[in-house]
Amino acid sequence: MSNKDRNPGQDALNVLVLSNFSDAIMDRLKTISPRLRFTRKVVKTASEVTPDIWKTVDILYTPSVLPDPASAPRLRWVQGHFAGVDRLLSQPLLAAEDVIVTSTSGIHAPKMAEFTLGMMLAFAHKIPTMLRLQQKSDWPENRFELLMPHELRGSTLGIVGYGSIGRATARLAQTFGMQVLATKRDVMHPATRGEFTFPDTGDPDGSQVNRLYPPEALKSMLSECDYVQVIIPATKANYHLIDAAALAAMKKTAVLINVARGEAVDEAALINALQTGQIAGAALDVFEQEPLPATSPLWKLDNVILSPHVAGNSEHYNESAAEVFAQNLERYLADEELLNVVDQARGY
Repeated sequence: MSNKDRNPGQDALNVLVLSNFSDAIMDRLKTISPRLRFTRKVVKTASEVTPDIWKTVDILYTPSVLPDPASAPRLRWVQGHFAGVDRLLSQPLLAAEDVIVTSTSGIHAPKMAEFTLGMMLAFAHKIPTMLRLQQKSDWPENRFELLMPHELRGSTLGIVGYGSIGRATARLAQTFGMQVLATKRDVMHPATRGEFTFPDTGDPDGSQVNRLYPPEALKSMLSECDYVQVIIPATKANYHLIDAAALAAMKKTAVLINVARGEAVDEAALINALQTGQIAGAALDVFEQEPLPATSPLWKLDNVILSPHVAGNSEHYNESAAEVFAQNLERYLADEELLNVVDQARGY
């Protein structure tokens, strides 16, 4: 929706926050403008919010709960609590063209970049092997050969999806002396536009990537990479983007790191590639089925590091998410373009 269509004017705006924001965060939001009238509730379903509240809501902050379209006639803007908005976009309310949807994209970038660097360092310096030796009290005679590291300096990182997280990862990788490649939908415009970014992080102007590839050239990029970070949104177009053919294009010495969504990778094809040595290893934070079933072969593979969907976790998550919301509230009141506006046709 355009700024002209929004036209918030000077009337009071009712803001419903369906998140466990602290009193300190709520007090910070209330200082933005006397026009904003806040209600905070922590609920699991829309029915836990009374009809009289729904019918007056102008702005909604929510992890996933949305009202029935008819029950919230004044609602014009939904600010999501997460970077991924697939759960929100699947609900009937957002079929309406006059509802803006924004995300918290960007707040996860520094921590997920650190997580990715940690996984690369773990594989490069054989840390999983060291831990297995420690558990067995084993001081191997061939320790120098067995634990020979592969320096990140001079290695190539491929980033599948050059959004805020990929950009933050690229910045860190460059400091390690790595070459950075990335896929991007629009390679002619490497700079960010309308995205939230913490100061002095990421790659706002696109200068931290050595080469950009269009999505159609994914396999060409994969063939050059020592490490591959998957960080694409959950959309139909991205379902099993990393399939058997993509894995076959990778080096036998390459490591795959998936911090996006489990559905982005064909898990059966990945398991086969790991078992047969088609690729060297994988660090997986997300899975096609979560929790990962105890019967999954992934649990027992020595060349895999598993984490239970925690790469984006932070003790400061709510404060960071509220900062995006605060900046967007200020922009909304000033009739300016909001940060992290979701293109509902693309799904992110």
